[in-house]
Amino acid sequence: MARAPRSSPPRLPRMLRPLFWDHDFDVLNWKQDRDLIVARVLASGSWNVVRWLRRRLGDEALREWLQQRRGAGLSPRQLRFWELILELPHRQVNAWLAAPERTVWDRRRQP
Repeated sequence: MARAPRSSPPRLPRMLRPLFWDHDFDVLNWKQDRDLIVARVLASGSWNVVRWLRRRLGDEALREWLQQRRGAGLSPRQLRFWELILELPHRQVNAWLAAPERTVWDRRRQP
């Protein structure tokens, strides 16, 4: 029996390229790099990119993603934004922001 040819993973939309200036965008794929892609979009994506991600994953999956990571990688301002958009529990986000491992980084002096 002949094997079906392996197809390459679907390419990510070109509108994501600016978010991955430090990666070889052409080799990124959703299956292997999902966490990186979600993190970059939530932290720095334009509204069009955010809409793409929300259609791709859905708000419930994004909520779960943030909850599993306790908001790691997002600034307090970004977390508050996603708290409102994704209807995250306010007390939960407060706890993430008050966690000792975050306070040193979040309270650093800005130039």
